[in-house]
Amino acid sequence: MKNEQELAIKVTKEIIVKFIEVGRLSLSSFEEAWQQIFQAVSESLTQKMDQ
Repeated sequence: MKNEQELAIKVTKEIIVKFIEVGRLSLSSFEEAWQQIFQAVSESLTQKMDQ
């Protein structure tokens, strides 16, 4: 696994955990939220690495 992908997974996990802790995310919408957040984080990392 590439470093960027590992970092994206770790960041996504932290965001998801915080959203669950503060009640902004329920477990029933976990999969959809994970995909959206992971995609956003991955795109941000890719853009940052390209600069």
